[in-house]
Amino acid sequence: MFVLINLKTYPCDPVAVASAAAEVAESSDTRIAVAPEAADLRRVAETGVETWAQHVSPVEPGSNTGSTLAETVAEAGASGTLLNHSENRLKLADIDGSLEAARRVGLETIVCANNPAQIGAAAALDPDAVAVEPPELIGTGTPVSQADPDIVTYAVAAAEAAGDDVDVLCGAGISTGDDVLAAQDLGSTGVLLASGVAKADDPRAALEDLVSGLA
Repeated sequence: MFVLINLKTYPCDPVAVASAAAEVAESSDTRIAVAPEAADLRRVAETGVETWAQHVSPVEPGSNTGSTLAETVAEAGASGTLLNHSENRLKLADIDGSLEAARRVGLETIVCANNPAQIGAAAALDPDAVAVEPPELIGTGTPVSQADPDIVTYAVAAAEAAGDDVDVLCGAGISTGDDVLAAQDLGSTGVLLASGVAKADDPRAALEDLVSGLA
């Protein structure tokens, strides 16, 4: 299972969270990555944790004020990027353009989507993975695997039907090790979460709980 922590713009210490994630990843032999704000990418990458961007723009180097350039993200130490998070929605053509930008510099990609139908459309664009995240559950502490497990199983089926080898992550409301195991049982190969770690009083303890049931 892949555990990806999206720090969003929460008022946490990104370096402290990243350092804890790096230590827990090593001690548990679990793949854990952290996605900080763009300005913190280099500092987070320097902790040794696998580092992801929260977004890259569908642009090439040039006159693109306010954009997040894939080349800059990669040079800062990121190895992957999220795309189309529910808090930063993109048009389908822009998702395709951002995927092209990420591939240009060798970034791994995860495209987020709200439901199985959108998962199928996203998977057809051939990202490395997709993440199903019903927006109404984001930040609630109620995981989709508990609120509506069919969404996860249908998302997995939709990704498979797209005809490509695309992994499916489970997001929205993930906060405990039991949530991670439930997502795994439903066919997902990873989880995407934010507040369960970024807003935790003890991020390291939260991370240890997340991976506690994984072999």
